[in-house]
Amino acid sequence: MILSVKNLSHGFGDRAIFNDVSFRLLKGEHIGLVGANGEGKSTFMNIVTGQLEPDEGKVEWNKKVRTGYLDQHAVLEKGMTIRDVLKTAFQYLFDIEQEMNDIFAKMGDASPEELEALLEESGVLQDILTNNDFYVIDAKVEEIARGLGLDEIGLERDVQDLSGGQRTKVLLAKLLLEKPDILLLDEPTNYLDEQHIEWLKRYLQNYENAFILISHDIPFLNSVINLVYHMENQELTRYVGNYDDFMKVYEVKKQQLEAAYKRQQQEINDLKDFVARNKARVSTRNMAMSRQKKLDKMEVIELAKERPKPEFHFREARTSGKLIFETKDLVIGYNEPLSRPLNLRMERGQKVAFTGANGIGKTTLLRSILGELKPISGQVELGEHLYIGYFEQEVKNPSTNTCIEEIWQEFPSYNQAEIRAALAKCGLTTKHIESRVDVLSGGEKAKVRLCKLINRENNLLVLDEPTNHLDVDAKEELKRALKAFKGSILLISHEPDFYQDIATDVWNCETWTTKVF
Repeated sequence: MILSVKNLSHGFGDRAIFNDVSFRLLKGEHIGLVGANGEGKSTFMNIVTGQLEPDEGKVEWNKKVRTGYLDQHAVLEKGMTIRDVLKTAFQYLFDIEQEMNDIFAKMGDASPEELEALLEESGVLQDILTNNDFYVIDAKVEEIARGLGLDEIGLERDVQDLSGGQRTKVLLAKLLLEKPDILLLDEPTNYLDEQHIEWLKRYLQNYENAFILISHDIPFLNSVINLVYHMENQELTRYVGNYDDFMKVYEVKKQQLEAAYKRQQQEINDLKDFVARNKARVSTRNMAMSRQKKLDKMEVIELAKERPKPEFHFREARTSGKLIFETKDLVIGYNEPLSRPLNLRMERGQKVAFTGANGIGKTTLLRSILGELKPISGQVELGEHLYIGYFEQEVKNPSTNTCIEEIWQEFPSYNQAEIRAALAKCGLTTKHIESRVDVLSGGEKAKVRLCKLINRENNLLVLDEPTNHLDVDAKEELKRALKAFKGSILLISHEPDFYQDIATDVWNCETWTTKVF
């Protein structure tokens, strides 16, 4: 056994997340932790890693277990290169090497007996280093860095200069090099492009140790897990198999429960009716009392409250001109060019997906087209009558407003009921709507941002990785809404499952980048 959780209960304010949850994690299990946004998946990870103290219950790790957690908020020290950070995964081996060197230093002054003991000790340490591939650390670092595309960023880059996505890649690579007994991965594919998701998939399929994986990327989940832990209504339920297997069993259980509920409700109504009609009559009073007793003893089936399903309906502005944008010999970049001169043209009604590896400049191109970034050379011509709605990939400073205040700032003419209705339509519950934005999960924050976008009139939507953090229902609904949108769309996505049904055109940005592959 690796981990045991007993009678875990936890909540924030009056919002309960877990109620009396217990489970055991065994060696080699590959677990997918699934559930809607805001059900507490990341909170669960924070509790089992000791970053959060639960209100009640016990979390016990086996003493000898090494855990590794992909924490997207970990601090990387300035002055360290990517290579330096990756090599810290082997710190325990470098410590052993130091210990061995100290032993060698003592040998010069040792008596014959002491020398023999020191030689024996150094031999044991030498074996540990050899068995743990200490002498091929550089090759292992290069292999994992290549798999996740860090070699394209450059292993000598200072980690302070990296974007959020690149930092996550570095932390993931370090974690995989540590090869812990259990990996805890919270949405690891969010900042990976298709080829690196494919590499991580193969890596996890062959991973001999245990892992718990939070992901809303269903094809990815299906291919790497053999157990599902489903989080819903403060409970954690275990299912054997992959995500598709879980959904089949879950749907059947749900239907059985609904049928049992209907039968019981009918029986309760019949009993109540009989009691009401017969309790006053002397001849039938005893029968009425026995029916009443049956009613009092009955364990009433309760159906879980349905979570609000998101509904996205993008409001459309007046029709734009025929031209959306045209670039003439546009070279994008910050200090150095990220592209060769680009001559691109997009017309009204096109829905263009940008694909390609991370770090090649997809976001830079979007921002250059929108006029947020000055190009290195060349120009961009935007069409006429454009009403642009922009969904950024990363929001730097999460707001301390409540969700209601956040929407009110954007739409001061709305009354409170309209604001609550707009947020509820995006799949947020009353508890979430009244919470501060910065305490929400990643998926809930994304829904608040989508709420702003769908309530403005646009005829060009510019979306940079909009599905990061969104749960399955929200992702499906967003896909439907974007297909239905009559305007034009510029979309960056690494999920073919998402963009293939929406896009009229797919532009592979690797064909014009200056980066070497």
